[in-house]
Amino acid sequence: MQANRLNKMGRILVRTATAASAAALLLAVGCRQDMHNQPKLIPQRGSEMFADHRGARPQVLNTVARGQLREDSYFYTGVVQGANGYREEQNLMPFPVTMEVLKRGQERYNIYCTPCHSRVGNGLGEIVQRGYKPAANFHDQVHLAQPLSHYFYVMTHGYGAMPDYAAQLTPEDRWAVAAYIRALQLSQSATLQDVPTGVQVKSLEEAAVEHDLPKSYAQPWTLPTTAVWGPALSTKEGTPAMAPAISGQLKVTIPASKPAPAAAK
Repeated sequence: MQANRLNKMGRILVRTATAASAAALLLAVGCRQDMHNQPKLIPQRGSEMFADHRGARPQVLNTVARGQLREDSYFYTGVVQGANGYREEQNLMPFPVTMEVLKRGQERYNIYCTPCHSRVGNGLGEIVQRGYKPAANFHDQVHLAQPLSHYFYVMTHGYGAMPDYAAQLTPEDRWAVAAYIRALQLSQSATLQDVPTGVQVKSLEEAAVEHDLPKSYAQPWTLPTTAVWGPALSTKEGTPAMAPAISGQLKVTIPASKPAPAAAK
């Protein structure tokens, strides 16, 4: 009996030792460090792989990130390198202006520009009428003389109290807005001779009645001369001139000699 017990315990010990040895072997195989110890680059550390012992490698000369080649520098900057070494703005668009481009420019303009410049571009947007710094009037002689790319450049970099809109508007949209601003400027000097042949022209009153609206629904507007709602401006003599306010509305004198704008159908 005693011998049988000893033999049984011996077999159990042998099996246990065999299992332990197998487990230890599997554990040793699973803990190999071949992959862990392979040569690799660790950020901000040196390396023996290169002669200069620098882990971080410099970019290949003239490397450009995908989608950022930007060969047409005028499209992305709005300026060209002039003969005198200075960057010059140009009175031209980098791509053809279609009706779709103007409609896109109008949409973006109404969203981002009207709060300051108003929908007609006279610089009397809603926040200006409530005390913000006067915005640019696109219809004065200074802005009429500005080249087209000037507006793209200002939208890209900002100017004075105006922040840049590069994050809100893509380069294509900035050019579309610039084209629409030029269309706004041209609209204020348009005549009947500019209307294409065959297009019927109606007055604002006729257009309002046609849409079942009162004749006074659409009224002509004029640019302000000396009266501006908001902060003080400077006169030609350099003295400040405060803007008069009548019942919270802009006071504007409409010349009797100016004909009412016509609406083209």
